[in-house]
Amino acid sequence: MTELVIGDRAPEFELPRDGGGTVKLSDFPGKAVVLYFYPQDDTETCTQEAIEFSRMRPEFEEAGAVIVGVSPDSVGKHDKFKAKHELTVELGADQERTAIDAYGVWAEKTMFGRKYMGVVRSTFLIAPDGTIARIWRKVRLRGHVEEVLAAVRSLPAV
Repeated sequence: MTELVIGDRAPEFELPRDGGGTVKLSDFPGKAVVLYFYPQDDTETCTQEAIEFSRMRPEFEEAGAVIVGVSPDSVGKHDKFKAKHELTVELGADQERTAIDAYGVWAEKTMFGRKYMGVVRSTFLIAPDGTIARIWRKVRLRGHVEEVLAAVRSLPAV
């Protein structure tokens, strides 16, 4: 599979979501979508990222964007994660890795010298026309949410 690049049509996805039901890209016509992939609920950096996106959700909404976080965790884990940290972003459960694979964020990682496969923290900004406007791979959290918000605000008006 070729790596997604800016200007590509964003792959459609439909995933079970926290609180029941599903979340899919086509749920948000005419809106920018901040689609962020993270390795696991309730780990330090993943929690900080979810809290930051939740904290700034009103600014994203004002700029015409919705935020969807995706990890391979189950809906049940997402529900507990959201309740524990009072998160307000939508969380998609991708246990089959359909969106994770479509967006190319499943890769070999190394921790303490041990190699394993996992989700590489990544964010995709999908423009209202369904194309990928920006991609952040191997995200470092400091300043990331603010940078994504600035990118949303720089999108051409619909």
